[in-house]
Amino acid sequence: MSEEQNLDITVDSEVNGSHFLFTQKTGKSKRVLDYDYKRCNGCGICVEVCPKKAIEPGPIIEIATGLDAPPVIVDHTRCSFCGMCASFCPVKAFNMSVNDRNIFELAEFPHLDSSVVFNDKCLPCLICKKACPEEAISVELAFPKKDTVAPFQPGKTGEIEVDMDKCTLCGACADLCPAFVLVEKKSKADDLMPFDNLLVDRAKCDYCGICVPFCPEEAIKVKGDFDPHDIKKFAPKLTGNIKVDNDKCTRCGWCEAVCPYDAAVVTKPFEGDIELIDAKLKGCDPVGCHGCFNVCPSKAWIIPSDKKIDVVKDFCTYCGACERACHVKAIGVKRTDVKHTPVAEAPWAQDWEKAIASLTTDDRKRPDVSRTLQADKAERKIEPPLVRPDVNHKLKLVDERISQVSSLLGDKLVRRAWEKKEPAVAMQEIKKRLLKSSS
Repeated sequence: MSEEQNLDITVDSEVNGSHFLFTQKTGKSKRVLDYDYKRCNGCGICVEVCPKKAIEPGPIIEIATGLDAPPVIVDHTRCSFCGMCASFCPVKAFNMSVNDRNIFELAEFPHLDSSVVFNDKCLPCLICKKACPEEAISVELAFPKKDTVAPFQPGKTGEIEVDMDKCTLCGACADLCPAFVLVEKKSKADDLMPFDNLLVDRAKCDYCGICVPFCPEEAIKVKGDFDPHDIKKFAPKLTGNIKVDNDKCTRCGWCEAVCPYDAAVVTKPFEGDIELIDAKLKGCDPVGCHGCFNVCPSKAWIIPSDKKIDVVKDFCTYCGACERACHVKAIGVKRTDVKHTPVAEAPWAQDWEKAIASLTTDDRKRPDVSRTLQADKAERKIEPPLVRPDVNHKLKLVDERISQVSSLLGDKLVRRAWEKKEPAVAMQEIKKRLLKSSS
């Protein structure tokens, strides 16, 4: 732990797992800045908005391809604990609290204004939960299951059929009855559906019929020993709750795109554009590098059959992490709009407005330091060249010998002999040179 004191202000730092914790204490407040480097994707937005230049980018290209290191470096000795990094971090790698209250709860701290809302059309079902690339959606289905409503009766016969043209693969029937089996597959940006098929295990089906009125799409037909009118009376209703973990959710829009009921409405924090630069793509190796795939919080990158690499723009949040991670500079990201909560009327409001503006202009105006006092640097004195003193004419012969020896000391063979501590060899070389020059 390190500690720095300035009058009545103390600043402490500590590391807890992947979290760097910085604490500023004054007589009136306690501010804690929490940076989770494992959560950080290196987008660099915090670097852009920091008014004190207390945050510097790390080796994001190397990190994107496997290096375990913080994507940004925080100099807590320069940090003012303004909260801008936490307010505008799109992946919630930064969090800050003031007197144990998250700054998102405090009106004086504007922050990104984005959301995922599920409306009344939501069943709920399992599609968005399984598709979410960040596992940010949880679904709790609250209806009673078959073993409670209609316990399995072995030996029953009948027929069951699922109309796959009607079925949305919502998965509710599979949660109701073990006779239904959902075939799962991995969701991708160009193929979001997390299920591939719905099968019926007839060995586990007793043709009770409760799935018929339960199915929201009326896609199941059953023939068996039951009265359809009675089944409707005790068949469960599809009910449950759906929640979004805002600390994990990146507002990618997968849930909105995959939902067959138009139940999800996503508001992204940024608007903008992303482009691939064809001239740079020659050096792109998406399989070997995979940097853009690894840093993208929206999992928007794909390798299509007809291209080397591509991005599904509908899912891009324009954070810019892929642009920083691309070692061949083949990606261009431009933000055109930032959605944020109102900037409160306060003495520091202008600083927040400048920070927000920098997210779309790439021009972060920081405090004017032009009036900072600086000591003038002393001019470097140029020393006159060394001049050999005049030599008495009586010592002219000695001087000539000294001049000859001085020049010989610059000879490579002579210098090598002296450095290897072979004075005899060196003197022999000197004599040779002197004899040669005198002759």
